[in-house]
Amino acid sequence: MKIIFLGIQGSGKSTQAKIAAEKLSLPYIETSQLLREKSNGEDEDAKQIANAFEKGNLVVDEITIRALKERLKTKDCQKGYILDGYPRNEIQFQNLDSDIGRVFYVKVSDEEAIRRLSKRARHDDTGKALKRRMDLYHRQTEPVLDKFREKGILEEVDGERSIKEIAKDIESKVLNYAKKHAG
Repeated sequence: MKIIFLGIQGSGKSTQAKIAAEKLSLPYIETSQLLREKSNGEDEDAKQIANAFEKGNLVVDEITIRALKERLKTKDCQKGYILDGYPRNEIQFQNLDSDIGRVFYVKVSDEEAIRRLSKRARHDDTGKALKRRMDLYHRQTEPVLDKFREKGILEEVDGERSIKEIAKDIESKVLNYAKKHAG
């Protein structure tokens, strides 16, 4: 079972993706963490990733896609995986596995996301940086949601509830999907 979790920064998508991965015993893959790990290497990709992080830029799609494809070839991903926050744009969408089962869009308003993010106080969560990341999300990632909607695999989830309520909602949707596709 291959599942993707998408949502604006602060939506709680990572929390929900981790809960689902644990319940389903599937590997949890978050591309920024994957890239951070890869940036410690010695090859050209590692140098470019480290350079992008140092400057506060996004890692180029080509490297992100290559790193993810390498990770998805590992043995623990053969029965499926949970992807957190990927794909972020059209190019990444085009390079996805074609057999993604479900995409959960954890939907919250920008105001709610900002409220949540302002509580967590990370050094890169300045007002200006948050606005830039949110604008980028609306411009590049939201159109990808429509593509998943067209494929009939997008599940919108109200992210402005408790963590437990959202997790229960997602679990029932995953179980329904699994029942329909068993056998």
